[in-house]
This record gives sequence, structure tokens and C-alpha cells, in this order.
Amino acid sequence: MEAPQEDGLGTELLLVTANVGSLFEDPERLLQLWLDEFLAKIRGARAKFLALHLQEVGGKTYEKSMEYVQAFIKSLCDATALSEFTCVQIFMDEDFKSAEHFTALGSIYFVHQDVVASLKLWNFLTHSWEEDLKVLQGKHIYSGNIETIATKEKSKFPQHFFPECKWSRKGFMRTRWELNGTVIDLVNIHLFHDASNLAACENFPSVYCKTRRRALVHTIERFHLDQLNGTVPFFLFGDFNFRCDTEGVVKELTENLTAHRVQNSKNENDKINYRNSTGDNVLTVGKKEFSHADHQLKFKEDWLKKFDRELEPLKDVLVEYPIQFFPSYPFEEDPEMPTDYMSTRCPAWCDRVLMSPQVQEIILSDKWTYGMIGESICMGDHKVGT
Repeated sequence: MEAPQEDGLGTELLLVTANVGSLFEDPERLLQLWLDEFLAKIRGARAKFLALHLQEVGGKTYEKSMEYVQAFIKSLCDATALSEFTCVQIFMDEDFKSAEHFTALGSIYFVHQDVVASLKLWNFLTHSWEEDLKVLQGKHIYSGNIETIATKEKSKFPQHFFPECKWSRKGFMRTRWELNGTVIDLVNIHLFHDASNLAACENFPSVYCKTRRRALVHTIERFHLDQLNGTVPFFLFGDFNFRCDTEGVVKELTENLTAHRVQNSKNENDKINYRNSTGDNVLTVGKKEFSHADHQLKFKEDWLKKFDRELEPLKDVLVEYPIQFFPSYPFEEDPEMPTDYMSTRCPAWCDRVLMSPQVQEIILSDKWTYGMIGESICMGDHKVGT
């Protein structure tokens, strides 16, 4: 998201979120495509402050992807499009051996030379602005185990929050900045996914939706109750894994169709085929299958937006600019099929930029843009939200 900020002078921000897990599963084909598209966006923007929030850095097997992560960071730092951004702060949670702390989050910030003089960065241990001005000069890359780095706050969600008690890499990372006298928190977040389409379409809110909401409320309350650091306006952007009301979507798509259950050898409901009067399959729903006869066009139509409902109960504490782009997930990971959805999940707007209501008081103008990067380029299974 690009938005001018109310700070007396007006510092334009570019906020970007990207789940990059699939990039590191196939780095030779996807990494350079991603970097080229992202840097093209930077060259076309006027932002003086760039925040890039990454989720699933390194992919499923971080220890095998470390060299590609390092090359990815180096490519960003060496990019000519970012040569005038003289303050660089990079926080990469790479301690994959720590089940208690590892989130696979990466928060990257580039600050233009024109606004560095007014910049301040918060220290979450001293609960005050960082006094060492060298921290705001040049490139600072914090990687590996970053638990003791004081200029960020990071937390993995408690184990009892996780569906089926499987402790995966989900949590948040927060930084606080002052730009020309205006203070904001920037929060990187990764919430839980839907493990089964069949369970997700049983009712709304689904069991997965309830778990995401619980973690989201937990995070917001933590900020609200933080007396040591105080409360300031915040942007919350990452992979929320928000899914459409799957129960409602299936009902919409299967009106006048008949359901046929296909059972596997264990006599369990493996998937459901919804057929028309001539016996043709129109929709198939399985644990990890969601396939419509008109899959590539149907989910890019406006009807789907009314089923994007996960934020409804939180509309008083989180706001978002109107969505005017296609669902950001799950896209094919094949460079030859950059605009096609996979038939694994109902397409949804997972990658978002949200904000506290107070942010609206510090926005200078309504000339914001909210969309996707890489609509016609393969960016992995998630398109980049901005």
C-alpha cells in the first residue's frame, strides 16, 4: 500500500507484504522473477520509506535454503533502485532449530536519505527511542537468532492457539518508528491456514477462522495493554490466511447441483463432487482440493467479495482500504501459468494491509493505492500485497 503520511512534511510510505515460501522451494526459476517485479514497483513509486514484510522465509526446509535467503537479501541491498535509501534495517528470524521461537518472519525497512535526519527507532527493552545514532546509519542486518535484538518485538503464538496443537511457524514481529514527528508501529504477522476444505465448509465461522481471530485479537490486545511501550497507531500487514466463507461459497456455487460423496478405502469421506443434471462435475471439494469447472474465471468475478467476511467482527479495531484486486492466493507456482489459480483451495484474499483506526488521523491525503504486485508474473503461490 502506498499512502502519504500526515507528518508536517508528508512522508510517502510503501508497505508491502509477501509470503515467499514457495520462492525458496524453486529458487532457480522464481527468485529472480520476484525480485525483478518487486524492484520495478520500487522504481515506479515515490516512497521515502519502504517496509517489506516477509512470511515463510526459506520455505519448508530453511536449513536447505539459507544460501538463497542470503542471496535474496544481498540482491535487495545492492539494487540500484534502492541506492538512495541510506538507512536499512533488516530483521530475519532464521533460528529454525528453536521450536519455541522460530516464526520464519522477515521484516525489511529501507529509509530514503531525504528523511533519515528525522528518523527514530524504538528500543523495546529500554522502552524509549534508540540513543545510538549509528543504528540509523548504513545497513544493519540482524539474522539467525534475533531474540536479543532490542529494536524489534517478536513473538510466536502460544502453542495452545495452534490447530491440532501442531506448533508451526506463526506469530508476529513489531517495530516502531518516528518519521518527522509522527510515530507508527509496523507489524508483520502470519496467521494459521485452513488444513481441510471439508472442515472449512461445514459452517461459518469455521474452526480455522475462529483460531485466526483468536490470535489476531490476542495480538491487538497485547499492544493495547502494553503500558511499558505505550500505544501508538499501527499498520498490521502480512499473511493473515483469511479465507472466504467456504460454506457460503459452496452453497452459492452448487445451487441446483447434486452432491455425490466419493469415499476412499478407509470408508472416510474423501471428497464431494457436485454435479449438474447431465452428470457433469461442476465443483469438487476435498481436503486439499477445490476445483470448479470454470476455475480460472469464476473466482475473479465480483460475487466472491461478499464472502470475504473474516474481518467483520473486528471492524471497530481494524480498518482496511477497499479491496479492488483479485484474490491473492493460491496461484500456480509455474512461471508459464502466472495468472492461474491452483485447484487446491478456494481463492481468497490472504495477503492484506490493515491498520488501527487511529492511522486515519495521520494520513495526509486520500491518494492511496492498495493492490497487488505481479498480477501477470509468477510470484509464487501468493501474490505480493501492497
